[in-house]
Amino acid sequence: MSFVQLPESPISCRNLVGGEWLVPRDVPLAEVISPYTGGVIGRVPMTSEAGVAQAVEAARAAVPGWRATPLRERTTLMARFRSLLESQLDRLSHLAASEAGKTVAEARAGLLKGLEVCDFALSLQNLDAGGAMEVSRGITCEFRREPLGVVAGITPFNFPAMVPMWMIPIALTVGNCFILKPSEKVPLTACALGELLVEAGLPRGVFSVVHGGREAVEALVAHPDVRAVGFVGSSAVARRVYAEGSARGKRVLALGGAKNHLIVAPDADEALTSQAVVDSFTGCAGQRCMAASVMLAVGNVEHILERVRERASRLECGPGMGAIIDRASLTRLETAIATAEKAGARVVLDGRGKRPAGEPWAGGHWLGPTLLDGVRPDMEAAQRELFGPVLSIVRVPTLSAALEVENASPYGNAASIFTTNGAVAQAVVEGARVGMVGVNVGVPVPREPFSFGGTGESKFGHGDITGVASLGFWTDLKKVTRKWSTRTDGSWMS
Repeated sequence: MSFVQLPESPISCRNLVGGEWLVPRDVPLAEVISPYTGGVIGRVPMTSEAGVAQAVEAARAAVPGWRATPLRERTTLMARFRSLLESQLDRLSHLAASEAGKTVAEARAGLLKGLEVCDFALSLQNLDAGGAMEVSRGITCEFRREPLGVVAGITPFNFPAMVPMWMIPIALTVGNCFILKPSEKVPLTACALGELLVEAGLPRGVFSVVHGGREAVEALVAHPDVRAVGFVGSSAVARRVYAEGSARGKRVLALGGAKNHLIVAPDADEALTSQAVVDSFTGCAGQRCMAASVMLAVGNVEHILERVRERASRLECGPGMGAIIDRASLTRLETAIATAEKAGARVVLDGRGKRPAGEPWAGGHWLGPTLLDGVRPDMEAAQRELFGPVLSIVRVPTLSAALEVENASPYGNAASIFTTNGAVAQAVVEGARVGMVGVNVGVPVPREPFSFGGTGESKFGHGDITGVASLGFWTDLKKVTRKWSTRTDGSWMS
């Protein structure tokens, strides 16, 4: 049984520079490994500093023409891109799943979220036209948004379509030229997005794709013509990207990792809660910053915990849950489970050794849903981001104790409360020090135009990456004050 359509032969990735697909000279090629099989499905160039500079120069040359293009014309091209993307949903879903290890349904959901951000960008022609008013007699003030110029997005492996699509539609629509540096683990989808943007008619240099690893990232962050950098990845790297970019006077928004807590009260709806908890910690095989990794069980919630275990145990690797991105990550997760068990946690559901039956899945990187009960707040499993389908259950006596554990985390991405009591829900909404809160929602991702972003070690920089709050990141506000004649009836401003 096939869960995903893998490329028939390895795909050779190229950089998109100045509207042309180019293979950088004299650079090594890295293999793209499918988490489903452990086999090679592509090859990607590890672009050097010189290759990055070439892309930045092409983007810089395109800035004046794209900046001068009226907003409605830029929007028309983005609408064409949206239409092309929608027509290719099935193909792109399989492509993204094959390289990221997602189920095809999860990959499709990521693309649909990208279309939602695209819809928000298309609305800017009507919603964000600037503003003007007569502030005094004979005096008018006006504001307008100005694009920054060349901007870059550095994106992770876990959402090869969605995270780039958090940035691309808005950054381009407001008039920037955008350079995408996707994770070298998932370059295939990035190339497909670039092909559709070229087909949509974007002028040469307005959108670029540069593949590579650390050297490419450092070159983008350091290049003086890159005005802003959006980054999504681990907190350790996010901190470095923010520090390096900010020190060079760039605008940087770097989203990092998370340790999201689901607080479950005794009065929570059993069916709704158990489904939401399982979906949250197993979705995308736990490889997403919004995944639940700790359940704070308040008081007696044994009936809910049993339903969670039952639901999770029925999930099958392959059709029900995807694969872990690479062998090193799988080994790290298996080690973390063993470490928690040694520290006193009980493995009440063990996903080690679970995998789909038959070939070619035997060579893939698989871990089934895993539940650790009796985890203490000071254990590694309760504190460190594991980034896999592992849920640590920490038992607490009261809601206050749950919030104390939640707020002790250095991360501040998301938290959820499961209850049927409005006062309990409101206490968590007000008391949790996170950027996103869910009430009976396991994955509290805001929908556009509400923006995505955390706090603490989950975000370095200001603003958010999507929605209304992103506009201040991708643009400058220019304010204009006008006076055409002297007025005798004016105020102090005249």
